[in-house]
Amino acid sequence: MEDDAPVIYGLEFQIHIIDFDDENNIINKNVLLHQVGEIWHISTSPADKGVLATCYNKTSDTKVMTCAAVWRMPKELESGSHESPDDSSSNTQTLELLCHLDNTAHGNMACVMWEPMGDGKKIISLADNNILMWDLQESSAKAVLSSSAALEGKGQLKFTSGRWSPHHNCTQIATANDTNVRGWDTRSMRQIYCIENAHGQLVRDLDFNPNKQYYLASCGDDCKVKFWDTRNVTEPVKTLEEHSHWVWNVRYNHSHDQLILTGSSDSRVILSNMVSISSEPFGHMVDDDEVSDQEDQHQEEKIKEPLQDSVIATYEEHEDSVYAVEWSSADPWLFASLSYDGRLVINRVPRALKYHILL
Repeated sequence: MEDDAPVIYGLEFQIHIIDFDDENNIINKNVLLHQVGEIWHISTSPADKGVLATCYNKTSDTKVMTCAAVWRMPKELESGSHESPDDSSSNTQTLELLCHLDNTAHGNMACVMWEPMGDGKKIISLADNNILMWDLQESSAKAVLSSSAALEGKGQLKFTSGRWSPHHNCTQIATANDTNVRGWDTRSMRQIYCIENAHGQLVRDLDFNPNKQYYLASCGDDCKVKFWDTRNVTEPVKTLEEHSHWVWNVRYNHSHDQLILTGSSDSRVILSNMVSISSEPFGHMVDDDEVSDQEDQHQEEKIKEPLQDSVIATYEEHEDSVYAVEWSSADPWLFASLSYDGRLVINRVPRALKYHILL
């Protein structure tokens, strides 16, 4: 979320590019017009920071459909802006449409996922009960449907969210529908695991641990956040019950996976330290050659006992439901949250915890 990593969020028919000037603690904003409809979901290409996908409402013949498209922002905005935050005279610019994802035969789009480690040419969209894999061709000017799968069975068969795993050579995704979480192999488009009744009510969001390949987090309307080992899905590995209303978002820190962010309709953002199920349950391991003789005994004592899971901080700057939380891709100690009333808040991991993790 520094100048080289803008935060992006949608506001009705606009997209706001937010640059956080870390040195001066100033937020700058640029506005892009999204003229095709009200935005419900945004995702950015991991390979090209100027390319993004949106899911948006489109009205035709009194019928509302949720569609999806891929866009490019103006080149000058990709590297950040240094305009005054109060400069209301700044020019509003328009996104360049690259291609539409044709969902006329598949239903309403819920979200678009980019292949995490790829070249930005493979995306998956969830439309009603369909998983659609697209190949972006001709410099992303054309989206070709390469494979698909349909969710079949009883109950609510509409996907609400999904996440593409960065592990297993990016061949697995997880999806949420109703109270269930499912894993899929993108090569065969077949289901590989199912967590039935993962939550007591609707599952809102999913996220994979970036450092532990089988670990998946979920959250939902039962006010809970659950952590799963997808090799054994009979019971969650851990459950957090700190929120008092629907939990809309859960996010692992990209670098330090014990740090978990959650946002909820209780207007709170909670930062938790789930160290017992992290990739470093005994804290930061120091190489032998970094430890002097006098420190040997202290170091051995330090790593004998796992650190304890805990809530690090509860942030209450929002006055309305928190619909989105995200970690910065540029600074692992920085995160943003967005609430229904349009308030964007940028926070830092407490300094004491930062140095506890690092030292």
